[in-house]
Amino acid sequence: MTMRAIQYDRFGDYDVLHLTDTPKPAPHGGQVLVRLTVAGTHPLDNTVRSGELPPGVVKPFPLTPGSVGVGTVEDPGDSGLAAGTRVMISGGRYGIDADGTWAEYIVTDRSHLLPVINEVDDTAAAALSAGAGYLTAYLALTELAGFEAGQRVLAPGSGGAVGQGGVEIARHLGASVAITTATSTAKAELGRAAGYDVIDLTRESLKDGVARLTDGKGVDVVLDGVAGPITGQALGALSRGGTLVSIGYSAGMHADINVTDLIWKAAHVHGFQFALFTQEQIDRTNATLLDLVARKEITPLVDRVFPLEQAAQAQRHLIEGGPFGRVLLSL
Repeated sequence: MTMRAIQYDRFGDYDVLHLTDTPKPAPHGGQVLVRLTVAGTHPLDNTVRSGELPPGVVKPFPLTPGSVGVGTVEDPGDSGLAAGTRVMISGGRYGIDADGTWAEYIVTDRSHLLPVINEVDDTAAAALSAGAGYLTAYLALTELAGFEAGQRVLAPGSGGAVGQGGVEIARHLGASVAITTATSTAKAELGRAAGYDVIDLTRESLKDGVARLTDGKGVDVVLDGVAGPITGQALGALSRGGTLVSIGYSAGMHADINVTDLIWKAAHVHGFQFALFTQEQIDRTNATLLDLVARKEITPLVDRVFPLEQAAQAQRHLIEGGPFGRVLLSL
C-alpha cells in the first residue's frame, strides 16, 4: 500500500522537492502510525534541504521534510493510545534524521505524540506548533531568561513565529510591555490590528522605538528569532542586567555587536535549542499552550494553507514571501 509524500533525493533549492507515491510506513517496536491531516512548515526545513547542517546529521536520501503536524492515530500498537485519538507531533527530529510530516502517514515514537483536546481543531493545533514560536517563547522566558511578571520583552519579527508567539506568551506571563518589529508599514499595521505593540523600522530605529514604548527604560528580555543586524541593535536596547536569547537567524547568521552593550549592561546571552529541555518539559508546555488556545488566551495566526502537492511553493512563501502568520500544508 502506498501514500503520497513530499521527498527530495539531493540537497538544493525548492525545486528538489517533489510529490511521490511511497510505501505506507508500518509501525514496529512500539511505534504509532498516524494519519496526518495538517502539517506545518518551518525555516529549519529550508536549512536542512539546503544542505546547511553538518555532515551525518541528515538521514540518507530520500528524505521527507516536516517537523510538525497534526493527525489521528490509525495503528496505536502497544502505545496505550486509542485508534482515532487526535494527536500532534511533540518532539523528535522528524524531517532531519527520520522521515517527517509532509506525507499522508508517519510512524512515531509514543513519546513524541501529544493528544489534542477537542476544543482545538487541527488547523489551530498545527498553527500553534508550526515554527515552534509559542513553545520556544514559553521555554525561553520561563527556563532560560528568568522572566518575572512586570518585565519588558522584545520579540522582533511581527510576522514570524517567534515574534508573534513571543508577544502573546510574554503578555500571558504578565509582561508590562511586549514589543515586536516590522520591516514595512503594511506589516506594522497588520501587527497593530492583531493587538501588538509594533516598531515600524521604516519609520524609527529599534533603539528609538524601544525607548518610546518603555519610557526610556529598555527591555529586560529579547527573544531574538531574527538575528543579522537586529541582534546588535537589540543588545543596545536592553536594560541593565537584561537577557538576550538567540533563537533563529531569518535575517542572517552573522551579527555586529558593540561589546560595551554586554559589559556595561552586565547583559546575559543564551543560545536556544530544544535539546536543552526534556521531553517531559516539552510535552507539559505544549499541553499548557493547547489549553491557552482553547481558552482563546493566545491565537496562533495562519497566513496561508497550501495543498501537499504545492509544498515547494509553500516553503518559498514562508522564506521569501513575508507571511504574516503560519504557512501550513493540508493533507
